[in-house]
Amino acid sequence: MKTTLESNIPAQSHSIHDVIIAGAGPVGLFLACELALAKCSVLILEKAENPRSPLKQLPFGMRGLSAPTIEALYRRGLLKELELPKRLKDPHGSPVSVQEAQLRRPGGHFAGIQFHNDNIDTSQWKYRLPSSIDTSLLSELEEFESVLARRAEALGVEIKRGLAITGFQQTEDGVTVQSGEQFFESKWLVGCDGSRSVVRKAGGFEFAGTEPEFTGYSAQLDIADPEKLSPGRNVTPRGMYFQSQPGYLILQDFDAGAFHHTKKPATLEHVQEVARRISDTDVTISALHIATTWTDRARQTTSYRNGRILLAGDAAHIHSPLGGQGLNLGLGDAMNLGWKLAATIQTKAPEGLLDSYQAERHPVGAQVLDWSRAQVAIMRPDPHARALNAIVRDLISTRDGATYFAGRVWGVFTRYNLGSDHPLAGHSVPNFEFEDGARIGELMHDGQGLLLDFNMNASLEALASEYGGRMKYVSGRAKEQLGLSALLIRPDGIVAWASDSKPDEQSIRQAAAPWFAR
Repeated sequence: MKTTLESNIPAQSHSIHDVIIAGAGPVGLFLACELALAKCSVLILEKAENPRSPLKQLPFGMRGLSAPTIEALYRRGLLKELELPKRLKDPHGSPVSVQEAQLRRPGGHFAGIQFHNDNIDTSQWKYRLPSSIDTSLLSELEEFESVLARRAEALGVEIKRGLAITGFQQTEDGVTVQSGEQFFESKWLVGCDGSRSVVRKAGGFEFAGTEPEFTGYSAQLDIADPEKLSPGRNVTPRGMYFQSQPGYLILQDFDAGAFHHTKKPATLEHVQEVARRISDTDVTISALHIATTWTDRARQTTSYRNGRILLAGDAAHIHSPLGGQGLNLGLGDAMNLGWKLAATIQTKAPEGLLDSYQAERHPVGAQVLDWSRAQVAIMRPDPHARALNAIVRDLISTRDGATYFAGRVWGVFTRYNLGSDHPLAGHSVPNFEFEDGARIGELMHDGQGLLLDFNMNASLEALASEYGGRMKYVSGRAKEQLGLSALLIRPDGIVAWASDSKPDEQSIRQAAAPWFAR
């Protein structure tokens, strides 16, 4: 099979890598870290020459990190490097502590309907221990990317900026990638190049989904008469405006994405017209510093792989930024794909391991797209949406309702269907704390799988040794064991097998077979 943008790519190239990644955003960088941790050679090609951008800085660049993302960073020792959570800033730039920041903001929202931390019953989440880390944190995108880039380069990843992919070919054995007059060879190519992915468009991927209902605007501006706009989120008969802080305004104009599709810059005059029409005021914008537009278009590739071409992040799925789940979804792709692709490259993968990337991540992506669509459905400026909005508002104000929405927004409910009847299988491993103070997440910095034995069974240690160092045996008593005796944990922190009674070695081998080669 051949996939190409241009036909003049030579048979030989001057650089050979295990993997070339298109895009040096958070998803591409985190995937590169995972691959390099497993001793794969990685090259990242990034079209932008400068990683700095006003859209990555406050207030535009603030992102909420959900539980699976925070756990992934923790398990790779990156949470300590990410100093930002320890010196968070409020929207006006004043330093605050993590505790202050968490108290100041709501737990999250669904279509602008907030749920609050003090109304969430975490006792319903059986496997979240007192030793578990936070379920949500705020991070600045530029700082986050800097941390990932430093880690990637420390692991030997080569990052070339100012090089956009202009063509590529794949064969049964590898991929040749072109950037202008330069050519690079690799065994695999992964598109992490965003919503307008060149890799996706040229790679023969079907991008199915739904068209937008609105154009969204995020603007940093000066308002001559800010008192004419009500604070907070305001749904009107013509759309929505949100003023969370001075000088920062979000608008939703239900124009079916018409203005965004024009690709015209949002001028002061245009933003003021939209703001006046939606708010039904004569508010005056005296200066427009930065404005960006977006929509609720929701699309997902029907397959995440075409031969030796793979997709992750926004290259594989796009949706409205409502709720801020896009970054977390993409980082989840990277965590899931990294160890599987590395094992495939090193011929240490059981048959079908790489196919499980699509099988596990595509349903998660589809759920997030539907979550986004559901929010839009109750934000429309019409009577039917207002009726639904009122019902959801009542539900989210209850303790069970707030707990459900928090579980979805924070990613606590994320689970892969691994075909096991144990309720913990497919979930993120609880952060067990051992009697000596060590925690599971701290034992996963090397990216290996774990066979966790609470009863120090010598036969399980021998069993782990059968997998040639790909499975690390860990034994010891935990402060809270949740009634478990042993667990098999994949390199991405997902529980592949768990037992409440004396472990059966044959059951462990059967559970390990799809994930670990012997």
